[in-house]
Amino acid sequence: MAPRPLSPLVLALGGAAAVLGSLLFILWKAYFGRGRERRWDRGEAWWGAEPARFPDWDEWEPEDEDDEEPALEELEQREVLVLGLDGSGKSTFLRVLSGKPPLEGHVPTWGFNSVRLPTKDFEVDLLEIGGSQNLRFYWKEFVNEVDVLVFLVDSADRLRLPWARQELHKLLDKDPDLPVVVVANKQDLSEAMGVAELQQELGLQAVDTQREVFLLAASIAPAGSGFADPGAGHIWKLLLELLS
Repeated sequence: MAPRPLSPLVLALGGAAAVLGSLLFILWKAYFGRGRERRWDRGEAWWGAEPARFPDWDEWEPEDEDDEEPALEELEQREVLVLGLDGSGKSTFLRVLSGKPPLEGHVPTWGFNSVRLPTKDFEVDLLEIGGSQNLRFYWKEFVNEVDVLVFLVDSADRLRLPWARQELHKLLDKDPDLPVVVVANKQDLSEAMGVAELQQELGLQAVDTQREVFLLAASIAPAGSGFADPGAGHIWKLLLELLS
């Protein structure tokens, strides 16, 4: 029997997924690339800025070189990639860290979310890429561009835990030197697996002992609380230690 040709719908969906992956990579390079010019930090609106007006000759007053203000020193950048299957709590994690309340219900990320958090010595850029199956293919393209990987797992989602394990180990193999923080989220749920069981199920005991891999329990925005437990703060503290 001759193989059936792919339907136009399948071809269209495949093309759309490829375009979306390319767009994500371009946006990452443009927004999070090192050495970028950051106009928005100076309050400039690049999409509608008026051209500068030079003074007429009779208005010109030469500036005293001694009165020049020193240039503001830009903080160094640190990049953190936040991944995990859809529904693991990635977007809520970013919202909580930025001081925003979590959204009601489960709202999947179709693309990516990002947040920039300043610290005393550097700025931390966190990028979340959606965890749906069509976006996981592109995760590995971003791993080599960041300083730390955060991988969230829904501790109560036993059915999809093998998929979480598979995706996590793909990322571990992609960059053997990248520090990884695995977050066992949703520990407030009665059916949630404990840290010891998750370590076994995720195969973390087999990871090279010389590698920096951390497994932290958390209940980011536990059910009925409206906000977060201290777990998000512990994760942030660990990230700062790894980024310093």
